[in-house]
Amino acid sequence: MRKSKKKFRALPAVSTTSLPDIVFILLFFFMTVTVIKDTNLLVENTLPNATEAVELKSSNGIIELRIGKPLQKYQGEVGMEPQIQLEGKFIRVDELQGYVLGMLNKMAEHNRRKATVSLKVDKTVGMGIVADIKAKLRAISLLKINYATLDGEVLANL
Repeated sequence: MRKSKKKFRALPAVSTTSLPDIVFILLFFFMTVTVIKDTNLLVENTLPNATEAVELKSSNGIIELRIGKPLQKYQGEVGMEPQIQLEGKFIRVDELQGYVLGMLNKMAEHNRRKATVSLKVDKTVGMGIVADIKAKLRAISLLKINYATLDGEVLANL
């Protein structure tokens, strides 16, 4: 019986030549999938608190409407009454349907059917303008309305 002695060999060094390629691939991946929202607030938008809230899951098919008193620098242009902000511009209640239908046409077909309007209403705004908005949305059969709060979002299908 012959005993063979096994020699322990050192492990070869890990090659790092492909590491810069991997870093650049990850960099390009994150650059392509990251979405940066550049909408500036034009209205005061302090959301109310909620005791029970459910987070709105999907970001696709959501149309955000911010309702509040215009900021000080815009009050000379539009007055002091609560205004609707949609995608960085003020719109009137009677213009709402046209803008919303235009946004729906830009969406993919599967997102149009699940479209939800997220109302981010300042807590000092009365319900009159909210009722007007809901009536305009109902007229174009957009019935999924989300009321955003500080603690989360509560979805209400009207």
